[in-house]
Amino acid sequence: MQAMRFFIDTHDRNNSTFPEQIAMEDFEKFYALYEQACYAENVVPIRIHLSYEAGRAFCLNMATDAEAVRRAHERVGLPFDTITEITTATPGDTFFRRAAA
Repeated sequence: MQAMRFFIDTHDRNNSTFPEQIAMEDFEKFYALYEQACYAENVVPIRIHLSYEAGRAFCLNMATDAEAVRRAHERVGLPFDTITEITTATPGDTFFRRAAA
């Protein structure tokens, strides 16, 4: 199995990459289809941070490369603004690496 890396993809209503109007129930149905597309492309959807009001979403996925994330989006016709490889920066990732004072 290839090593998995973290990716965040972004969606913004102002860029026509987030639906103009979408109810929570509709989003849940759509997300079920997106999950299936992810699994077909060996992408693991981890978390979505979204604002229906602002029309923005930030999706955290694990995949071998950004191309797999792009293909998962393409399978369901979901446009995106960017797909960016990231590393995590939680207290466990950052603070525990510091030398004790």
